[in-house]
Amino acid sequence: MDIERRNQLAREALDGYLSGPDAPVEATAAAVATADSARSVILVEGISDQIALETLAGRLGRDLKAERVVVVSIGGAQAIEGHLTRFGPNGAGLALTGMCDAGEEKHFRLALTAAGLGSPRNRTDLERLGFFVCVEDLEDELIRACGREAIETLLDSQGDLGSFRTLQQQPAWRSQPFRAQMRRFLGAGARRKLRYARLLVLSSDPDRIPQPLEAVLAMACFRR
Repeated sequence: MDIERRNQLAREALDGYLSGPDAPVEATAAAVATADSARSVILVEGISDQIALETLAGRLGRDLKAERVVVVSIGGAQAIEGHLTRFGPNGAGLALTGMCDAGEEKHFRLALTAAGLGSPRNRTDLERLGFFVCVEDLEDELIRACGREAIETLLDSQGDLGSFRTLQQQPAWRSQPFRAQMRRFLGAGARRKLRYARLLVLSSDPDRIPQPLEAVLAMACFRR
């Protein structure tokens, strides 16, 4: 596949979303502005999480705009407490849910406690409050949901299979399992991580939708 076609596919995958060095700040500002008219807010760490959830909602036939549910990319887990305060009972009074990576679970628990939204001691407590944790991270969840065969077919359709094969042959990654190789490949560039957040959701087995993504959308729908 020629470079022009690959670039076109990349643009199509990110249609409607910001990318580039200023994207995290701009995306957070845009989502916060939209959240002012929402009834429910889903707080996520980054744009890739936002893309994955909004893509999944569409795939499940849900209209988040009509439901007045807004997915807010907060620009990193360190910003969670401020957003909980802004949108929670001490601020806008909106229904709150959220999703984070496993490495940020403790940070989210402490922030919820500090914001007066509960005292979650473990993952079960977090889920009762409407906050769900990805095993490892979003990418790991999506890789497991899709499976190796579907992912390699997807990479080939996007003109990226050759680049992935090159990574697999590198000494540092040759003996690593497929999931680790794929996570490294996705993390090699911010734009790649964003576009595959959408593409992997669209390619995932409908019977293997990652539980944290499905659960947070369901909770956001019923929270009032």
